[in-house]
Amino acid sequence: MGSNMQRGKNQQGLSLVGLIVLLAIAGFFVVLGLKVVPTYIEYRAVSTAIKTAKAAGGTVLEIRRSFDKNASVNYIDSITGKDLLIDKDNGELEVSFAYQKKIPLVGPASLVLDYAGSTAKGGAPAKPAE
Repeated sequence: MGSNMQRGKNQQGLSLVGLIVLLAIAGFFVVLGLKVVPTYIEYRAVSTAIKTAKAAGGTVLEIRRSFDKNASVNYIDSITGKDLLIDKDNGELEVSFAYQKKIPLVGPASLVLDYAGSTAKGGAPAKPAE
């Protein structure tokens, strides 16, 4: 009977405080994900919009206008056609973009995400504007 009492005291598991801490950490990452995912979706929309704009337009002005039309349809508000970097590479216009997205977390802490992309074959995106 004495040995059964000893086994009962050696129970293992998660305490209530441990569970609360674990749920708080999991909740933080869920909230962080809910804030980051929309910025990534917007980045993918911008990447698609510059490819569409490059295919649709022949001049710099036409590319910017095409991007702005696509941006209004896809709810892109981080950059506009004016923010695009359009250069000639081997006789072909290449469209690049770079921007930052700042996500406030808690108090003075925030998360800054750098997004950049290009239509160039090498995929070398433009450098972010300072």
